[in-house]
Amino acid sequence: MSTLWLEHYTRSRHQLSMIFGIDDLRFSTSYWYNDVDLLELEHRLGIDYMEKIYFHIIAFEANKLTSLQPDTFDLGPFKRFHTPEFQTLWLTIQNNVWAQWRYENQLPEYAGPHFSSQPVQTVPLPQHIAENNDSILLFCGGGKDSLVSLKLLERSNLSYASCAYSSSIYGRAAPQHQLIDALLDTAKPQTRHKIWIYEDFLDSPVTQLAAEYGVTSLTAAETPSSLFASLPLVLQHQYRYISLGHERSADLPNLVWELTGEPVNHQWGKSSEAEQLLNNYLQHQFIANSQYFSLLKPIYDVVIFNLLRLDLDNVPFTHSCNVAKPWCKKCAKCAYVWLNYMAYLPIDLVNSLFQTNLFDIPENQLWFRQMLGLEKHTPFECIGQIHESRLAFEICRRKGLTGQAMQLFINEVKDFNPHAAVNDTVTVDHNYPLLPPTLANKIYPQLTQAAKASQEYLNHLLSQ
Repeated sequence: MSTLWLEHYTRSRHQLSMIFGIDDLRFSTSYWYNDVDLLELEHRLGIDYMEKIYFHIIAFEANKLTSLQPDTFDLGPFKRFHTPEFQTLWLTIQNNVWAQWRYENQLPEYAGPHFSSQPVQTVPLPQHIAENNDSILLFCGGGKDSLVSLKLLERSNLSYASCAYSSSIYGRAAPQHQLIDALLDTAKPQTRHKIWIYEDFLDSPVTQLAAEYGVTSLTAAETPSSLFASLPLVLQHQYRYISLGHERSADLPNLVWELTGEPVNHQWGKSSEAEQLLNNYLQHQFIANSQYFSLLKPIYDVVIFNLLRLDLDNVPFTHSCNVAKPWCKKCAKCAYVWLNYMAYLPIDLVNSLFQTNLFDIPENQLWFRQMLGLEKHTPFECIGQIHESRLAFEICRRKGLTGQAMQLFINEVKDFNPHAAVNDTVTVDHNYPLLPPTLANKIYPQLTQAAKASQEYLNHLLSQ
Protein backbone atom coordinates (compact mmCIF):
# COMPACT_ATOMS: atom_id res chain seq x y z
CA MET A 1 0.00 0.00 0.00
CA SER A 2 1.45 3.37 -1.03
CA THR A 3 0.14 6.69 0.22
CA LEU A 4 0.05 10.14 -1.31
CA TRP A 5 0.20 12.64 1.55
CA LEU A 6 -0.03 16.39 2.11
CA GLU A 7 1.79 18.44 4.74
CA HIS A 8 0.99 21.94 5.93
CA TYR A 9 1.99 25.04 3.98
CA THR A 10 4.08 28.07 4.79
CA ARG A 11 3.38 31.49 3.39
CA SER A 12 4.56 35.06 3.41
CA ARG A 13 3.08 38.08 1.69
CA HIS A 14 4.11 37.02 -1.81
CA GLN A 15 4.98 33.33 -1.52
CA LEU A 16 3.08 30.10 -0.88
CA SER A 17 5.23 27.03 -0.25
CA MET A 18 3.92 23.48 0.00
CA ILE A 19 5.20 19.97 0.73
CA PHE A 20 3.70 16.66 -0.30
CA GLY A 21 4.97 13.19 -1.06
CA ILE A 22 4.36 9.53 -1.56
CA ASP A 23 5.53 7.10 1.11
CA ASP A 24 9.08 8.22 2.00
CA LEU A 25 9.55 10.38 -1.13
CA ARG A 26 9.17 14.10 -0.40
CA PHE A 27 8.60 16.89 -2.94
CA SER A 28 7.92 20.61 -2.79
CA THR A 29 6.45 23.42 -4.87
CA SER A 30 6.42 27.16 -4.26
CA TYR A 31 4.35 29.91 -5.85
CA TRP A 32 5.46 33.54 -6.00
CA TYR A 33 3.09 36.41 -6.84
CA ASN A 34 4.31 39.83 -7.91
CA ASP A 35 1.26 41.79 -6.74
CA VAL A 36 -0.65 39.62 -4.26
CA ASP A 37 -0.52 40.09 -0.50
CA LEU A 38 -1.59 36.78 1.03
CA LEU A 39 -1.57 38.22 4.55
CA GLU A 40 -3.91 41.04 3.54
CA LEU A 41 -6.24 38.53 1.88
CA GLU A 42 -6.32 36.45 5.05
CA HIS A 43 -7.20 39.54 7.06
CA ARG A 44 -9.91 40.61 4.61
CA LEU A 45 -11.45 37.25 3.72
CA GLY A 46 -10.65 35.14 6.76
CA ILE A 47 -8.07 32.45 7.37
CA ASP A 48 -10.52 29.57 6.78
CA TYR A 49 -11.45 30.83 3.32
CA MET A 50 -7.81 31.38 2.33
CA GLU A 51 -6.75 28.01 3.73
CA LYS A 52 -9.43 26.43 1.57
CA ILE A 53 -7.73 28.07 -1.43
CA TYR A 54 -4.28 26.98 -0.25
CA PHE A 55 -5.59 23.43 0.13
CA HIS A 56 -6.88 23.34 -3.44
CA ILE A 57 -3.60 24.72 -4.77
CA ILE A 58 -1.67 22.07 -2.85
CA ALA A 59 -4.04 19.21 -3.75
CA PHE A 60 -3.89 20.01 -7.46
CA GLU A 61 -0.11 20.34 -7.37
CA ALA A 62 0.15 17.03 -5.51
CA ASN A 63 -2.04 15.20 -8.01
CA LYS A 64 0.97 14.86 -10.30
CA LEU A 65 2.22 12.26 -7.80
CA THR A 66 -0.62 9.97 -8.86
CA SER A 67 1.81 9.21 -11.70
CA LEU A 68 3.38 6.85 -9.11
CA GLN A 69 0.12 4.90 -8.55
CA PRO A 70 -0.61 5.68 -4.89
CA ASP A 71 -3.27 3.49 -3.31
CA THR A 72 -4.52 6.07 -0.82
CA PHE A 73 -4.64 9.86 -0.50
CA ASP A 74 -4.06 11.32 2.97
CA LEU A 75 -5.12 14.99 3.11
CA GLY A 76 -3.21 15.47 6.37
CA PRO A 77 -4.02 18.82 7.99
CA PHE A 78 -6.64 19.62 5.33
CA LYS A 79 -9.22 16.91 6.09
CA ARG A 80 -11.80 19.54 7.03
CA PHE A 81 -11.90 20.62 3.36
CA HIS A 82 -12.60 17.11 2.11
CA THR A 83 -16.10 17.64 0.73
CA PRO A 84 -18.00 15.33 -1.65
CA GLU A 85 -17.69 18.05 -4.31
CA PHE A 86 -13.92 18.26 -3.91
CA GLN A 87 -13.51 14.49 -4.09
CA THR A 88 -15.60 14.30 -7.26
CA LEU A 89 -13.69 17.14 -8.91
CA TRP A 90 -10.25 15.83 -7.97
CA LEU A 91 -10.96 12.26 -9.10
CA THR A 92 -12.69 13.37 -12.33
CA ILE A 93 -9.68 15.45 -13.31
CA GLN A 94 -7.31 12.70 -12.23
CA ASN A 95 -9.16 10.09 -14.27
CA ASN A 96 -9.38 12.16 -17.46
CA VAL A 97 -6.00 13.91 -17.47
CA TRP A 98 -4.24 10.67 -16.55
CA ALA A 99 -5.91 8.66 -19.34
CA GLN A 100 -2.82 9.25 -21.49
CA TRP A 101 -0.55 8.19 -18.61
CA ARG A 102 -2.58 5.00 -18.07
CA TYR A 103 -2.38 4.29 -21.80
CA GLU A 104 1.39 4.85 -21.92
CA ASN A 105 1.97 2.68 -18.84
CA GLN A 106 -0.67 0.08 -19.76
CA LEU A 107 -2.57 0.52 -16.49
CA PRO A 108 -6.22 0.37 -17.59
CA GLU A 109 -7.54 -0.56 -14.15
CA TYR A 110 -5.95 2.25 -12.11
CA ALA A 111 -8.69 4.70 -11.10
CA GLY A 112 -6.68 6.88 -8.75
CA PRO A 113 -6.13 6.65 -4.99
CA HIS A 114 -8.80 6.12 -2.36
CA PHE A 115 -9.22 8.94 0.15
CA SER A 116 -8.25 7.93 3.67
CA SER A 117 -10.70 10.44 5.17
CA GLN A 118 -14.47 10.77 4.88
CA PRO A 119 -16.15 13.77 3.21
CA VAL A 120 -17.50 16.58 5.38
CA GLN A 121 -20.06 19.31 4.72
CA THR A 122 -18.89 22.36 6.68
CA VAL A 123 -16.69 24.65 4.56
CA PRO A 124 -16.47 28.46 4.05
CA LEU A 125 -19.09 29.94 1.74
CA PRO A 126 -18.13 31.49 -1.63
CA GLN A 127 -17.28 35.17 -1.93
CA HIS A 128 -18.65 37.78 -4.36
CA ILE A 129 -16.60 40.06 -6.60
CA ALA A 130 -17.67 43.70 -7.02
CA GLU A 131 -20.16 43.85 -9.88
CA ASN A 132 -18.69 47.07 -11.28
CA ASN A 133 -15.43 45.38 -12.35
CA ASP A 134 -15.87 44.06 -15.90
CA SER A 135 -12.16 43.72 -16.61
CA ILE A 136 -11.03 40.29 -17.81
CA LEU A 137 -8.09 38.37 -16.42
CA LEU A 138 -6.56 36.73 -19.51
CA PHE A 139 -4.01 33.95 -19.17
CA CYS A 140 -1.12 34.58 -21.55
CA GLY A 141 1.40 31.85 -22.35
CA GLY A 142 2.98 33.68 -25.27
CA GLY A 143 1.75 31.52 -28.15
CA LYS A 144 -0.48 32.13 -31.15
CA ASP A 145 -3.63 31.57 -29.07
CA SER A 146 -2.51 34.28 -26.68
CA LEU A 147 -1.87 36.75 -29.48
CA VAL A 148 -5.26 36.11 -31.10
CA SER A 149 -7.02 36.40 -27.71
CA LEU A 150 -5.29 39.67 -26.87
CA LYS A 151 -6.29 41.21 -30.16
CA LEU A 152 -9.87 39.94 -29.98
CA LEU A 153 -10.29 41.79 -26.70
CA GLU A 154 -8.63 44.94 -27.99
CA ARG A 155 -10.75 45.04 -31.15
CA SER A 156 -13.79 44.62 -28.91
CA ASN A 157 -12.68 47.54 -26.71
CA LEU A 158 -12.82 45.25 -23.69
CA SER A 159 -10.64 45.99 -20.68
CA TYR A 160 -8.29 43.18 -19.67
CA ALA A 161 -5.22 42.31 -17.61
CA SER A 162 -2.76 39.54 -18.39
CA CYS A 163 -1.69 36.64 -16.19
CA ALA A 164 1.59 34.94 -17.09
CA TYR A 165 3.17 32.12 -15.14
CA SER A 166 6.54 30.49 -15.44
CA SER A 167 7.28 26.94 -14.33
CA SER A 168 10.62 25.38 -13.51
CA ILE A 169 9.74 22.40 -15.74
CA TYR A 170 10.27 24.74 -18.71
CA GLY A 171 13.65 26.05 -17.55
CA ARG A 172 14.70 29.29 -15.89
CA ALA A 173 11.89 31.66 -14.99
CA ALA A 174 13.39 34.92 -16.24
CA PRO A 175 13.65 33.90 -19.93
CA GLN A 176 10.07 32.59 -19.84
CA HIS A 177 8.71 35.89 -18.55
CA GLN A 178 10.90 37.86 -20.93
CA LEU A 179 9.43 36.01 -23.91
CA ILE A 180 5.86 36.57 -22.71
CA ASP A 181 6.59 40.22 -21.93
CA ALA A 182 7.89 40.68 -25.48
CA LEU A 183 4.51 39.58 -26.82
CA LEU A 184 2.62 41.70 -24.28
CA ASP A 185 4.66 44.71 -25.43
CA THR A 186 2.71 44.43 -28.68
CA ALA A 187 -0.62 44.53 -26.81
CA LYS A 188 -2.36 46.79 -24.31
CA PRO A 189 -3.16 44.99 -21.06
CA GLN A 190 -4.11 47.38 -18.27
CA THR A 191 -1.98 45.34 -15.84
CA ARG A 192 0.52 42.51 -16.17
CA HIS A 193 0.29 39.92 -13.40
CA LYS A 194 2.98 37.28 -12.93
CA ILE A 195 3.24 33.98 -11.09
CA TRP A 196 6.48 32.07 -10.63
CA ILE A 197 6.15 28.31 -9.99
CA TYR A 198 9.09 26.25 -8.75
CA GLU A 199 8.67 22.49 -8.40
CA ASP A 200 10.97 19.48 -8.04
CA PHE A 201 8.93 16.45 -9.12
CA LEU A 202 8.42 16.43 -12.90
CA ASP A 203 12.12 16.90 -13.66
CA SER A 204 13.25 14.43 -10.98
CA PRO A 205 14.81 10.99 -11.73
CA VAL A 206 11.98 9.28 -9.84
CA THR A 207 11.10 6.90 -12.69
CA GLN A 208 14.71 5.65 -12.73
CA LEU A 209 15.58 5.71 -9.04
CA ALA A 210 12.20 4.61 -7.67
CA ALA A 211 11.53 1.83 -10.14
CA GLU A 212 9.44 -0.03 -7.58
CA TYR A 213 6.50 2.19 -8.56
CA GLY A 214 6.54 0.58 -12.00
CA VAL A 215 5.89 3.60 -14.24
CA THR A 216 7.77 5.09 -17.16
CA SER A 217 6.17 8.53 -17.52
CA LEU A 218 4.89 11.39 -15.38
CA THR A 219 2.09 13.83 -16.00
CA ALA A 220 0.35 16.80 -14.37
CA ALA A 221 -2.98 18.61 -14.61
CA GLU A 222 -1.40 21.94 -15.52
CA THR A 223 -4.51 23.81 -16.68
CA PRO A 224 -6.75 23.01 -13.68
CA SER A 225 -3.81 23.73 -11.37
CA SER A 226 -3.30 27.13 -13.00
CA LEU A 227 -6.90 28.12 -12.27
CA PHE A 228 -6.48 27.51 -8.55
CA ALA A 229 -3.07 29.19 -8.66
CA SER A 230 -4.74 32.33 -9.99
CA LEU A 231 -7.36 32.62 -7.23
CA PRO A 232 -5.27 34.76 -4.85
CA LEU A 233 -4.62 37.13 -7.74
CA VAL A 234 -8.30 37.12 -8.76
CA LEU A 235 -9.39 37.97 -5.21
CA GLN A 236 -6.69 40.56 -4.64
CA HIS A 237 -7.68 42.51 -7.76
CA GLN A 238 -11.38 41.58 -7.90
CA TYR A 239 -11.66 39.96 -11.34
CA ARG A 240 -14.99 38.33 -12.12
CA TYR A 241 -13.94 37.01 -15.52
CA ILE A 242 -11.08 34.52 -15.94
CA SER A 243 -10.30 33.78 -19.57
CA LEU A 244 -8.05 31.42 -21.50
CA GLY A 245 -7.31 30.77 -25.17
CA HIS A 246 -8.31 27.12 -25.61
CA GLU A 247 -9.50 26.16 -29.09
CA ARG A 248 -12.25 23.79 -30.16
CA SER A 249 -9.80 21.07 -31.21
CA ALA A 250 -8.96 20.45 -27.55
CA ASP A 251 -12.35 18.76 -27.16
CA LEU A 252 -11.35 15.82 -29.37
CA PRO A 253 -9.26 12.80 -28.24
CA ASN A 254 -5.94 11.57 -29.59
CA LEU A 255 -7.37 8.05 -29.77
CA VAL A 256 -9.97 5.70 -28.37
CA TRP A 257 -8.19 3.08 -26.28
CA GLU A 258 -9.29 -0.31 -27.63
CA LEU A 259 -8.58 -2.01 -24.31
CA THR A 260 -11.04 0.13 -22.37
CA GLY A 261 -13.14 1.90 -25.01
CA GLU A 262 -12.35 5.28 -23.41
CA PRO A 263 -11.17 8.43 -25.22
CA VAL A 264 -7.59 9.44 -24.45
CA ASN A 265 -7.20 13.20 -24.76
CA HIS A 266 -3.87 14.88 -23.97
CA GLN A 267 -5.73 18.21 -23.86
CA TRP A 268 -8.66 17.14 -21.70
CA GLY A 269 -7.83 19.82 -19.11
CA LYS A 270 -8.48 22.39 -21.87
CA SER A 271 -11.71 20.79 -23.09
CA SER A 272 -15.20 22.26 -22.84
CA GLU A 273 -16.06 19.49 -20.40
CA ALA A 274 -13.23 20.48 -18.09
CA GLU A 275 -14.04 24.17 -18.40
CA GLN A 276 -17.68 23.58 -17.46
CA LEU A 277 -16.66 21.39 -14.51
CA LEU A 278 -14.17 23.95 -13.20
CA ASN A 279 -16.48 26.91 -13.78
CA ASN A 280 -19.28 25.29 -11.78
CA TYR A 281 -16.91 24.40 -8.97
CA LEU A 282 -15.43 27.90 -8.92
CA GLN A 283 -18.86 29.49 -8.63
CA HIS A 284 -20.16 27.16 -5.92
CA GLN A 285 -17.03 26.96 -3.82
CA PHE A 286 -15.05 30.19 -4.21
CA ILE A 287 -16.53 33.15 -6.15
CA ALA A 288 -20.26 32.99 -6.75
CA ASN A 289 -20.40 35.62 -9.52
CA SER A 290 -17.26 34.60 -11.40
CA GLN A 291 -16.98 33.08 -14.87
CA TYR A 292 -14.20 30.85 -16.25
CA PHE A 293 -14.18 30.50 -20.04
CA SER A 294 -12.16 30.41 -23.25
CA LEU A 295 -12.39 33.14 -25.87
CA LEU A 296 -11.36 30.73 -28.64
CA LYS A 297 -13.42 27.67 -27.76
CA PRO A 298 -15.99 28.35 -30.52
CA ILE A 299 -13.36 28.05 -33.30
CA TYR A 300 -10.81 25.57 -34.62
CA ASP A 301 -7.11 26.16 -35.17
CA VAL A 302 -7.63 26.81 -38.88
CA VAL A 303 -9.48 30.04 -38.07
CA ILE A 304 -7.03 30.94 -35.32
CA PHE A 305 -4.01 30.63 -37.62
CA ASN A 306 -5.82 32.67 -40.25
CA LEU A 307 -6.59 35.38 -37.68
CA LEU A 308 -2.84 35.85 -37.22
CA ARG A 309 -2.69 37.53 -40.64
CA LEU A 310 -4.34 40.56 -39.03
CA ASP A 311 -1.28 41.02 -36.81
CA LEU A 312 1.70 39.83 -38.83
CA ASP A 313 4.06 42.31 -37.17
CA ASN A 314 3.36 40.64 -33.82
CA VAL A 315 3.75 37.01 -34.89
CA PRO A 316 7.58 37.05 -34.44
CA PHE A 317 7.01 37.58 -30.71
CA THR A 318 5.04 34.34 -30.28
CA HIS A 319 6.57 31.13 -28.98
CA SER A 320 5.05 27.72 -28.29
CA CYS A 321 7.79 25.17 -27.57
CA ASN A 322 7.75 23.34 -24.22
CA VAL A 323 11.22 21.87 -24.70
CA ALA A 324 13.60 24.75 -25.47
CA LYS A 325 11.91 28.12 -25.77
CA PRO A 326 11.18 29.81 -28.09
CA TRP A 327 11.57 26.93 -30.59
CA CYS A 328 13.51 23.66 -30.37
CA LYS A 329 12.30 22.82 -33.92
CA LYS A 330 12.30 19.07 -33.11
CA CYS A 331 9.15 18.51 -31.02
CA ALA A 332 5.56 17.91 -32.07
CA LYS A 333 4.49 21.39 -30.95
CA CYS A 334 7.18 23.13 -33.01
CA ALA A 335 6.46 20.93 -36.02
CA TYR A 336 2.72 21.64 -35.85
CA VAL A 337 3.01 25.40 -35.38
CA TRP A 338 5.63 25.68 -38.13
CA LEU A 339 3.45 23.63 -40.50
CA ASN A 340 0.47 25.91 -39.97
CA TYR A 341 2.51 29.11 -39.98
CA MET A 342 3.88 28.00 -43.35
CA ALA A 343 0.38 27.22 -44.61
CA TYR A 344 -1.35 30.42 -43.57
CA LEU A 345 1.33 33.09 -43.13
CA PRO A 346 3.92 34.59 -45.50
CA ILE A 347 6.72 32.10 -46.07
CA ASP A 348 9.47 34.71 -45.68
CA LEU A 349 8.11 35.65 -42.25
CA VAL A 350 8.11 32.05 -41.06
CA ASN A 351 11.59 31.40 -42.46
CA SER A 352 12.90 34.39 -40.52
CA LEU A 353 11.66 32.76 -37.29
CA PHE A 354 12.71 29.13 -37.84
CA GLN A 355 15.48 29.42 -40.46
CA THR A 356 15.15 25.77 -41.45
CA ASN A 357 12.79 23.38 -43.19
CA LEU A 358 11.16 21.32 -40.43
CA PHE A 359 9.84 18.88 -43.05
CA ASP A 360 13.41 17.53 -43.35
CA ILE A 361 14.39 17.24 -39.67
CA PRO A 362 14.64 13.50 -38.76
CA GLU A 363 13.15 13.93 -35.28
CA ASN A 364 9.99 15.41 -36.77
CA GLN A 365 9.12 12.55 -39.10
CA LEU A 366 7.19 10.59 -36.45
CA TRP A 367 5.31 13.73 -35.38
CA PHE A 368 4.24 14.44 -38.95
CA ARG A 369 3.17 10.81 -39.47
CA GLN A 370 1.05 11.02 -36.34
CA MET A 371 -0.46 14.38 -37.33
CA LEU A 372 -1.46 12.93 -40.69
CA GLY A 373 -3.22 9.97 -39.09
CA LEU A 374 -0.66 7.40 -40.24
CA GLU A 375 0.06 6.04 -36.74
CA LYS A 376 -2.03 4.75 -33.82
CA HIS A 377 -2.69 8.21 -32.45
CA THR A 378 -1.96 11.89 -32.97
CA PRO A 379 0.96 13.39 -31.00
CA PHE A 380 0.39 13.78 -27.28
CA GLU A 381 0.70 17.55 -27.47
CA CYS A 382 -1.53 20.61 -27.53
CA ILE A 383 -2.11 20.64 -31.29
CA GLY A 384 -4.99 20.34 -33.76
CA GLN A 385 -6.70 17.36 -35.34
CA ILE A 386 -5.81 15.15 -38.31
CA HIS A 387 -7.99 16.95 -40.86
CA GLU A 388 -6.48 20.30 -39.77
CA SER A 389 -2.94 18.98 -40.28
CA ARG A 390 -3.82 17.42 -43.62
CA LEU A 391 -5.35 20.68 -44.77
CA ALA A 392 -2.19 22.57 -43.75
CA PHE A 393 -0.06 20.05 -45.65
CA GLU A 394 -2.22 20.49 -48.76
CA ILE A 395 -1.93 24.28 -48.57
CA CYS A 396 1.85 24.00 -48.15
CA ARG A 397 2.01 21.66 -51.15
CA ARG A 398 0.16 24.16 -53.28
CA LYS A 399 2.49 26.92 -52.09
CA GLY A 400 5.43 24.85 -53.38
CA LEU A 401 6.95 23.65 -50.11
CA THR A 402 9.01 20.46 -50.33
CA GLY A 403 10.76 18.08 -47.97
CA GLN A 404 10.75 14.57 -46.55
CA ALA A 405 7.47 14.95 -44.65
CA MET A 406 5.81 16.59 -47.65
CA GLN A 407 6.76 13.60 -49.76
CA LEU A 408 5.24 11.40 -47.08
CA PHE A 409 1.99 13.33 -47.37
CA ILE A 410 1.95 13.04 -51.16
CA ASN A 411 2.74 9.32 -51.13
CA GLU A 412 0.61 8.05 -48.25
CA VAL A 413 -2.38 10.36 -47.70
CA LYS A 414 -4.98 9.33 -50.21
CA ASP A 415 -8.56 10.45 -50.86
CA PHE A 416 -8.21 13.62 -48.83
CA ASN A 417 -10.81 16.26 -49.69
CA PRO A 418 -9.41 19.68 -48.72
CA HIS A 419 -12.67 21.49 -49.50
CA ALA A 420 -14.53 19.25 -47.06
CA ALA A 421 -11.84 19.94 -44.45
CA VAL A 422 -12.31 23.67 -44.96
CA ASN A 423 -16.07 23.36 -44.48
CA ASP A 424 -15.55 21.33 -41.31
CA THR A 425 -13.00 23.66 -39.70
CA VAL A 426 -14.12 27.22 -40.44
CA THR A 427 -17.37 26.93 -38.52
CA VAL A 428 -18.19 28.88 -35.34
CA ASP A 429 -19.86 27.13 -32.42
CA HIS A 430 -22.52 29.57 -31.20
CA ASN A 431 -23.64 27.12 -28.52
CA TYR A 432 -20.55 27.44 -26.31
CA PRO A 433 -22.25 28.13 -22.96
CA LEU A 434 -19.52 29.79 -20.88
CA LEU A 435 -18.84 33.04 -22.73
CA PRO A 436 -20.61 35.82 -20.77
CA PRO A 437 -23.36 37.47 -22.88
CA THR A 438 -21.85 40.95 -22.67
CA LEU A 439 -18.61 39.56 -24.10
CA ALA A 440 -20.27 37.22 -26.56
CA ASN A 441 -22.02 40.15 -28.24
CA LYS A 442 -18.61 41.61 -29.09
CA ILE A 443 -16.55 38.44 -29.64
CA TYR A 444 -18.88 36.33 -31.79
CA PRO A 445 -19.15 38.88 -34.64
CA GLN A 446 -15.36 38.87 -34.91
CA LEU A 447 -15.21 35.07 -34.92
CA THR A 448 -17.94 34.88 -37.54
CA GLN A 449 -16.14 37.37 -39.76
CA ALA A 450 -12.84 35.53 -39.24
CA ALA A 451 -14.41 32.21 -40.26
CA LYS A 452 -15.87 33.80 -43.40
CA ALA A 453 -12.55 35.41 -44.31
CA SER A 454 -10.73 32.12 -43.67
CA GLN A 455 -13.06 30.23 -45.97
CA GLU A 456 -12.63 32.77 -48.74
CA TYR A 457 -8.85 32.77 -48.35
CA LEU A 458 -8.61 28.98 -48.29
CA ASN A 459 -10.94 28.54 -51.25
CA HIS A 460 -8.74 30.96 -53.18
CA LEU A 461 -5.57 29.02 -52.29
CA LEU A 462 -7.21 25.73 -53.18
CA SER A 463 -8.30 27.06 -56.56
CA GLN A 464 -4.71 27.73 -57.63
